[in-house]
Amino acid sequence: MVDIEIIKSPENVDWDDLHALLHRSYAYMDARIDPPSSLHRLTPADLAEKSAQEVLFVAKLDDRLIGCMFCRRRPPWLYVGKVAVEEEYQGQGIGHQMFDRAFEMARQEGFDGLELESRIELVENHQSFANLGFSKIGEKSHAGYEHPTSISMRAKI
Repeated sequence: MVDIEIIKSPENVDWDDLHALLHRSYAYMDARIDPPSSLHRLTPADLAEKSAQEVLFVAKLDDRLIGCMFCRRRPPWLYVGKVAVEEEYQGQGIGHQMFDRAFEMARQEGFDGLELESRIELVENHQSFANLGFSKIGEKSHAGYEHPTSISMRAKI
């Protein structure tokens, strides 16, 4: 059974392992998105620092890290980012379980719901998020780009 937990003690995380999971999970994007993912600028130490400012959910199976999600409090929304599930476990509801936990946290803390951004090229991700109750609310452009590079989505509680 997959265990989804909130990391409260960053010293209990293998940051190199988490960093590698994110890189494996985001590798398919490299040839498709422009500009490149901000993940390429993050080190394991940066992820540890990120977890001190945000809430980190991890999915484990038999103590093996197989998924993660960061949540940042940006009232009235809980912002979800850096979501990853090991490829061999995708399609088994692990990401859905992590989103369920994020929705639960948002409800408990009085947020309106969840918010996220997805690269404009990753239309399959847009559909996956729509299946979780997210709707597109706008488009954004990264610095230096005149065309939209990402979409913003929200899911109300």
